[in-house]
Amino acid sequence: MSNTPVTQPVVVAGQLKQVYPISRGPLRAPALLQAVSGVSFTLHAGKTLAVVGESGCGKSTLARMVTLIEKPSAGTLSLGGVDVLQAHDQKALRQKVQLVFQNPYGSLNPRKRIGQILEAPLEINTELSATERADQARAMLAKVGLRPEHYDRYPHMFSGGQRQRIAIARALMLKPLLVVADEPVSALDVSIQAQVLNLLSDLQRDLGLAYLFISHDLGVVRHIAHDVLVMYLGSTVEHGEKETIFSQPLHPYTQALLASTPGLAGSGVARKRIVLSGELPSPLNPPKGCVFSTRCPYAVAQCHAERPPLRELMGRQVACFEAEKLTGE
Repeated sequence: MSNTPVTQPVVVAGQLKQVYPISRGPLRAPALLQAVSGVSFTLHAGKTLAVVGESGCGKSTLARMVTLIEKPSAGTLSLGGVDVLQAHDQKALRQKVQLVFQNPYGSLNPRKRIGQILEAPLEINTELSATERADQARAMLAKVGLRPEHYDRYPHMFSGGQRQRIAIARALMLKPLLVVADEPVSALDVSIQAQVLNLLSDLQRDLGLAYLFISHDLGVVRHIAHDVLVMYLGSTVEHGEKETIFSQPLHPYTQALLASTPGLAGSGVARKRIVLSGELPSPLNPPKGCVFSTRCPYAVAQCHAERPPLRELMGRQVACFEAEKLTGE
């Protein structure tokens, strides 16, 4: 266990919602796409919250709200104790949260040397001299496991894993409180993924970083996360400590995700073999009751009529009317 004292949370999100109006023509009112429907979490320094779910569940939309790229339609969000939605100095807040993108080949400017890429955030946001910026860029290269001579090279001269190290270094140049990593290893070879995940863990330990880690890969999540938030169709269906959820998942959707993940299905963490059938419902027309009811093999009449609340059960939060019955199967 960590001996780090409990401090003010880095992020507190309360009932975040994101609704997009979709035009249906000049004579009809726009349709409303419910991308995120009331997600809450608290994240402390030195901890990683993994947000998992299928494509289209709202993970990346949540990331865009937390990184201040998009303003939530509703809800509350604080970063480092500052109310994001009421703050006047948005530029200063954006320096506290940085994003690492999925594709290391597309996130770096091919026309700039690595040194220029790393120094750009400092040039824009600080009063440091050119020498000071260069010194900090070289120091950050070393911190992410790259050599001094890489400073003057171009992105095309690096492998995918090296480019992602550079992207991580760029994200850390302004000393953020939070790093939002959106599928940061999914584009990398499996042999390289573990190296980048180990780097992220080392940096978190050394710098006290908080990570919001967006992923569909539960094998990766098991390696790096402290807590897990499972999303389905914009809603939280299960949320708690990683080991609690992996050892005994309570929501049928979480059970299905774990059972379908190679390397986890036979490890005792997913005893209930649930095969998902059907397609993910449209967020333009979500099911009336539980968002998972149209694909859940355990759904009863109440599930189709009422939205289950997120409630405390067996050391985590779960949104399922039938969760107690599923624990003994």
